[in-house]
Order: sequence, then C-alpha cells, then structure tokens
Amino acid sequence: MNKVYVIAQGGGPTAVINQTVTGAVLATREHDPDARFLGARHGVRGVAGGDYVTLSDLSEADLMRFANTPNSGLGSTRDKPDEDYCQRVLAGLDQAGASSFIYIGGNDTSGTMAILDDAAGDEMHFVHAPKTIDNDLVENDHTPGFMSAALFVANAFLSVDLDFRAMPGVYVGIVMGRHAGFLTAAAAAWRRDESDGPHLIYVPEVPFTEGQLVNDIRGVLDRHGRCIIAMSEGVQTADHRPLAETLIPAHLHERDAHGNLQLSGGDLGQALGLAIKDDLPGVRARVDTFGYLPRGFLGTVSEIDGAESFAVGRFAAEASRQGSGSVAQQYENGETALKLVPLGAVANKTKRMPDDFMRPDGCHLTDTGLAYFRRLLPPRPDTWTPFV
Repeated sequence: MNKVYVIAQGGGPTAVINQTVTGAVLATREHDPDARFLGARHGVRGVAGGDYVTLSDLSEADLMRFANTPNSGLGSTRDKPDEDYCQRVLAGLDQAGASSFIYIGGNDTSGTMAILDDAAGDEMHFVHAPKTIDNDLVENDHTPGFMSAALFVANAFLSVDLDFRAMPGVYVGIVMGRHAGFLTAAAAAWRRDESDGPHLIYVPEVPFTEGQLVNDIRGVLDRHGRCIIAMSEGVQTADHRPLAETLIPAHLHERDAHGNLQLSGGDLGQALGLAIKDDLPGVRARVDTFGYLPRGFLGTVSEIDGAESFAVGRFAAEASRQGSGSVAQQYENGETALKLVPLGAVANKTKRMPDDFMRPDGCHLTDTGLAYFRRLLPPRPDTWTPFV
C-alpha cells in the first residue's frame, strides 16, 4: 500500500506558509513518487472531519503557484483540541491511512502535536513545522513568516516618517504581538540616527505608564518637531495589565474563547488617540492599527523568507519518515540551519525579545537589537533625506 502523508495549517496565515506545504509535497514526491499527500482543510478540524485536498495530484507548476501565494491556502483554525477532540483527529488520520502528520503553526500548534504524539504512541509520526509572524517560538532564531511581516512594518514606518517630516505631528502605529515585541521592534530596523522614526518603541516585554508615554512624546516633539511611535498591541502598564484593558472601558472589552482580551481590533487605537489628544491638546495626532495587514501582504514577501519556509517543508517531510519532533530554524556560523527538536521543547512556550535588545529607557533598540533585525531584513531603500 502506498504511504499517505497529511499536512495542515494552524493559527494565523503568513505570506509564505504555502511554501512549506509545497516543499513538503515535492520532497515526498522525490523520495516516493507513489505516495499520497493530503492537505486538510482548516487544520485539525479538517483532519477530524476527513476534509482533504489531494495535493499529490497537482503538477509541480501548480504547486509552485500555490507556494508563491500568500496566506493559508488550505484554510486554518485556532481550535485547541481537548482529549476528545484529539481522539477524533487520530481517528481521522487512521481513516485516511496516514503514516505521518505535519502541522504548520506556532506554539499552540506544537502543543497540539505533542498531545497527539503522546496519545498515538509509536503508531504514527507527528512533525510540527514552525510558522508565526510574532517570531516567538523557542528553539528558533527566527520563524517562517516573520521576515515578510517585518519587511512590511519597516516599510510602513519609513514611509510614515517621511510623511510626518512634511506635516509634523504625533503618529502611533499599533502592531500585532500579544506577548513578544519582535514585529514592532522591526519598525526601527532602518533607522540611521536619532532623528529617524520610529522615535519611540513600546513592546510587551517592557511595562510603562501612560504618564511616561506622554512625557516621552513631549521630549521627542521638543527635539524633532514630530514623534513616530511603534507600539505592540500587547503592551502592558507598570502593573502588568494590558494597556488596552486600562484605556478601553470595561463594557467594551471583548475576550476570546480562552479568556484573552481581544487586541486585534481598532479599539485600543481609538482609545489611545483620544488619550493623546487630551494630554497634548493642539498637537496633530494620528493612531493607526495595522491589524492583519503585515501578516500576508503580497507586496512585501521576503525572498529569503520564502526560500527558508520551502526548506522547512522539505525538512519536515524528510523528518516525518523517521519520527516525531518540531523543526527549528537556528542560526549557526552565519547561516540558518534546520534541526529537529523534541515537541515538548517548543510546545506552548513563548520566546520574548532578549533583555539586551532594548536600552535601559525601555523605548529604543540597542545596537544588539538593531543588528538582529538588520540581519533578517534587506538594506534600507535609498531614499532622499527631506529638506525639512
């Protein structure tokens, strides 16, 4: 009987997640041309329900078109399976005749795979392939999807800084990131000196007060006449509460199925905009919530990100023939290296920005932090410095 592989996508889409699927399918085709490769629609929900696309029937040309298309082409889910759900997933895999299951996603996805692996014993192999624009997977130097999203953020803040040089004021861009500030901090990757925006960076790893924010803005306005701010949606106040919880009235709080305060809407931006205008009357202020835009933006797909994500898929397929684990992108001797680490080493853990990435003032990157982001992003575009 021909071998059957199953692959699925979990969590938020990225610009390059389909590269990982294609890499896995093509690597399997090279090793075993007769193998069937099934893509589950909407993650483990599709596995449990037997809802598959037969990817091995597609030509290499069609698979590459799929690979170069941003966002999760198989559909995704944020389901967190309990014991009963996992049994239905295992039954779905068994019914499909699968010998291996590859699940692309972040730390929640790796947690699901750890549960499935424990429940199945040695009967099947479970490989977690990394993906998240938050860049918050332990064991990984950087994660597939992050570089493309970071490229969007860097471009956006360079563009906004040029805009506000022409018509000065205060600008805040709120960027995705509940627990880790990597994506927000990428906004500063192309700063050349202290006059370039973003002038202030606020990330979840460094709590602050609203009073500190206002004072920081006043100081930047005094020096540069404008103030560009990059802020994570998950920033916290000094008492470790989300700023969104502090600024947004309690009756407007929305929470997800796991009790987490919803951060991806525009409520924080609206509340923050009003607070800045109250504290700094007469100052032109604008707050934008980037929301999902950086996640899979067609115009800022990093070629290196795409190539690495494809390689992750190939590695995951090859590893799945040997056993279970989580694929990790590590940085060794000046280049990215792939390794298979235990699922438990990654499952449900969150990597945060290292302490040495931020200066003691808590709102600027150190040289170490800048070096990390500049290693992952292309050089700054050669823009003219405005006369104003």
